[in-house]
Amino acid sequence: MKKLFYTVLAAFAVSISMFTAIGCDDGETYAEQKKKEQAAIGQFLRNNDFVGPIKTISEEQFYKQDTMTDVSKNEFVRFNKDGIYLQIVRKGNGPTMVELAKERADSTATRPLLCKFLEYDIRDADTTYSNIYMSSINDEFFCTYSHFSRSYDGYFTDGIMKNAYGMGVPKGWLKPLSFIRLTKVAGEEAKVRIIVPHSSGTANASGHVLPFYYEITYQIPPNY
Repeated sequence: MKKLFYTVLAAFAVSISMFTAIGCDDGETYAEQKKKEQAAIGQFLRNNDFVGPIKTISEEQFYKQDTMTDVSKNEFVRFNKDGIYLQIVRKGNGPTMVELAKERADSTATRPLLCKFLEYDIRDADTTYSNIYMSSINDEFFCTYSHFSRSYDGYFTDGIMKNAYGMGVPKGWLKPLSFIRLTKVAGEEAKVRIIVPHSSGTANASGHVLPFYYEITYQIPPNY
């Protein structure tokens, strides 16, 4: 009887131990999650399978370089306010959203944009979504820029991102629009690489405190 009692007691203790471990994982604090996120971004900056070790430059240096990053040196600018890292691979041809807004009486510009993209989960080291190798498929979102508020907004109208995350365009995708030019000509469209912390990412990234790396091109539809 004693043997049975101690066997049940041991099994109960194991169960409690497992439950406690699970509870600790589920109970990870936001500060702990942010610490993991920063560690994952730091590791990605040191080395990754996309562009290799990244050289970070300041916003001041970025503006001195006429809002360009030297791709040959693998430069990414880090923005202090939101922690986004941006590399402009190709600036593109045509007007900027700011220039388009200044041409209008209401100082607001709107454009549909076609995007080729790759999304990579930095913390879990996994490519989650991409349409880069799908020649006939683009993600599309409608972008608005207000010169009065100096702000961008956007919603997905079609594509993988809309199906995966909903209509809201993450701030990380809107960030490059301050620095790139927009064209209808394929092959001349702007291309960027971005490291997006959770606070500027999708609802999924924000909810799980996940950083993502993106490669994105932006083009105005040829028939617009």
